[in-house]
Amino acid sequence: MSLLVVGLSHRTAPVGVLERAALTGETPTRLLHDAAAAVTVGEAALVNTCNRIELYADVDKFHAGVAELSLLLARHSGVDLDELTAHLYVHYEDRAVHHLFSVACGLDSMVVGEGQILGQLRDALAKAQDEHTAGRGLNELFQQALRVGKRAHSETGIDRAGQSLVTFGLEQIAAGAGEIAGKRALVVGAGSMSSLAAATLARSGVTDLLIANRTAVRAERLAEILGGGARTVDFAKVPETLADVDLVISCTGAAGTVINAPEVAAAVAARTGGLRAVTAPLAFLDLAMPRDVDHAVHGLPGALLVDLESLSHAHAATPGAGDVDAVTRIVADEVNAFGQAQRAARIAPTVVALRSMASDVVSSELGRLESRLPDLDERSRAEIAQTVRRVVDKLLHSPTVKVKQLAAEPGGASYAEALRELFDLDPAAVQAVSGTPIGTQTGASIPAGALPEMSRGPADTGAAPTAGATR
Repeated sequence: MSLLVVGLSHRTAPVGVLERAALTGETPTRLLHDAAAAVTVGEAALVNTCNRIELYADVDKFHAGVAELSLLLARHSGVDLDELTAHLYVHYEDRAVHHLFSVACGLDSMVVGEGQILGQLRDALAKAQDEHTAGRGLNELFQQALRVGKRAHSETGIDRAGQSLVTFGLEQIAAGAGEIAGKRALVVGAGSMSSLAAATLARSGVTDLLIANRTAVRAERLAEILGGGARTVDFAKVPETLADVDLVISCTGAAGTVINAPEVAAAVAARTGGLRAVTAPLAFLDLAMPRDVDHAVHGLPGALLVDLESLSHAHAATPGAGDVDAVTRIVADEVNAFGQAQRAARIAPTVVALRSMASDVVSSELGRLESRLPDLDERSRAEIAQTVRRVVDKLLHSPTVKVKQLAAEPGGASYAEALRELFDLDPAAVQAVSGTPIGTQTGASIPAGALPEMSRGPADTGAAPTAGATR
C-alpha cells in the first residue's frame, strides 16, 4: 500500500482552530465515506479526537491524494482550506507508518506516554471496518500499530509519568482548588472520556459523585457500573446543580456551550453566600472539543477553569529520557520491520507469476515431447518430467530468493519491475495474483521539498517528542 496521512493536531494548530475544526455527530462518518470514495483513494480510516484529526488513506497518486484529502477535511470541518492548510501536516509511506506508530506509543501526545490513545486507534479501526472503508492494508497497519503501542508500554516505563489527560487535568485542578478527595463532583456526559473521568474521581475519594447526560439511560448505566453511591441528575438541572458541587468535569459531543458564564457566576454566588459558605473556587475541567464550558469562565472570580487550551500550555511531567529513547528505538525498529514485510509482500505476486509461467512452459514442453516420442515408457516419461522440473526450480531458486531480499530494502520495487521485464511476464498475470495493478504501489519515499506548501509535521522536522495531548 502507498500510505498517506493528512491531518492536524495540537502540535500544529492552536486550540481555537482545533475547536472550529472539530468533527461531531454524523460528520466523521460522512468524511470517512467521502475520503474512501475519492478517485485516488483505495482505503481510508479516520482518527478523530479532541486534539487530533487525521485521515489515513491508501492512495495511488501522492499530490492528488494530498489535495483531495485536504479539501475534504476543509469541507467537513467548515474551516476555510487556505486557513486549514497552514496547520496541516502530511506524511507518506514510511514516514506515515512512523507517525502512526509514534501516536500509538503516546510519543505524540500532550501527556507523553498516555495510554488512552490505544483505545482511540482501536475505535478508529473498528469504525473503518464497520463502514467498509478499510481493506487489508489499513487493517494490517492499524493492528500492527496497536501491537507496537502495547509493546512500548510493556517493555518500557513510558507510562509511569504518562497519565491520561483526565489525570493530568485533575492535577491542575488540585493545584488551584485543593485536593480532589472529599470534594463533591459532577460529571457531564457519559461517553468514553466522561466514563474515564468518573472512574478516576471515584478512585480519588470524592464524597459525592453525580452523573448528568442528555440520554438519561446512559448516565444511569454509568452510575450503576461505578457503584459506591454514584447517582444521576437530570441534564436540564445541571445549571442549578453547580452550586451544590465543588468540581465539574464536562466532556460531551455538543456542538455548542453546555455551561455558560452567567450560570457559573450564579453558582459561585450561591456557594459563597449559602449554607456551605465555600471559599475554594468552583472548579471546572473541560475536556470537550468544541468546548463545553464558556471560555468567559476564565475571568470569573471564585471559579477555576482548566480546559484543553490551558492544558496545552501546562508542562506535564514527562517520562525519563531513557524511556522516551527506548520507545523511539522500538518505533524505529518496528517501522523498519513493517516496511520490509510490506516491500517483500509486493514482490510475491511477481514471483508467483514467474513460477506459474515456468510451470506452464514445463508442461507445454513435456506435452511436446510426448507427441514426438509416443512410445516412451511411463517410467522414462516420469523421470524426464521430474528432471526438467528440477532444473527449472534450481534455475529460478537463486534469482527469486535474491529478488525477495532486495525487494525488502527501500526502493526495492524496481527489482520486481526488472523481474517482470526480464522474463516478459504478463502484467495481467501478476495482477491476477495480487489483485492490485502493478506500478501503483511504488514504495518510494517523498524527498524533501516535494510536498505541497504546508507543514510537514514533527516527524519530518526531526523534532524530539514533547509533552502534548491525545484524547
